[in-house]
Amino acid sequence: MSTTFPAKPRIAIVGSGSLGLYYGARLAKAGQDVHFLVRGGRAAITARGIRVKTPAERLHVKKPQVYASTEEIGVCDLVIVAIKATGNGALAKLLPPLLGPSTLVLTLQNGLGVEEPVAEVAGPDRVMGALCYIACERTAPDAVKCRFPGVMTIGKFGKPAGERTHAVAALFVKAGVKCDAQDNLEEMRWRKLVWNVPFNGLAIAAGGVTTDVIMADEGLRTLARRLMEEVVDAAGKFGLEIPRSFVDLQFERTAKMGNYRPSSLADFEAGREIELEEIWGEPVRRAKSVGAAVPRLEMLYWLLRHRVATRQGGAKRR
Repeated sequence: MSTTFPAKPRIAIVGSGSLGLYYGARLAKAGQDVHFLVRGGRAAITARGIRVKTPAERLHVKKPQVYASTEEIGVCDLVIVAIKATGNGALAKLLPPLLGPSTLVLTLQNGLGVEEPVAEVAGPDRVMGALCYIACERTAPDAVKCRFPGVMTIGKFGKPAGERTHAVAALFVKAGVKCDAQDNLEEMRWRKLVWNVPFNGLAIAAGGVTTDVIMADEGLRTLARRLMEEVVDAAGKFGLEIPRSFVDLQFERTAKMGNYRPSSLADFEAGREIELEEIWGEPVRRAKSVGAAVPRLEMLYWLLRHRVATRQGGAKRR
């Protein structure tokens, strides 16, 4: 595998939801050669392009390169996996047509254990993971609203960040994304759970509430903090030190999001699968394997499992 990364790589976006469209549009507007796999809303994107609205600007990619299959896209230098982790069963079909000898694969998925399915298909040495601290939602097939652009951190799967990992991070920086490369991807994953566990979970468990409701309700806000502390303590059992100040930072960031509907809530309400095991189940299992007490996290996991099962049962009865 080549150790260099091209200055203008051929990029595939696999999964054109809110994150895929947002980051793909930013890269395209920066002059990169971006190819979108679009399975839903392709006609709208072909006709109107991709529109992105942020608090500071509006972006419009007028003629994006869109495709119905990865076979049509062909081999790329960088593949960005932006499908939900619940769809990883499709990777064995989606990824191979995109892979050449030097292709890198970057997954934007949430939760623990999400790099492994990608590595099984692509090979571990070419896999990277990204943590996206962002509040972003798809408001139409061709449109994305980003309330909080936030930051992105990238790490190499199973190894410290190397030259090519830093080159991919630099690619996003040139596209206007606050992004850096870090050496410990596992720690980065646990850090992202500090926000995802409480806010994605409580949004569903509390009956379908947005982040501003959680922030304003004393009980929900306190529970969110306790869940965060359990995640931090569990990470510590693995030798991953997350400072308590990081918990405070999550509340500061969330206060800027307004009435944001976390992605898991949007998926749940739309009848789609949520990343139940990746965001809640796997952290519970890993925490218990090292003797970490996570009673609130475990309770939230079982509540969410019940809600998902009840929803599915209701759909079958109808």
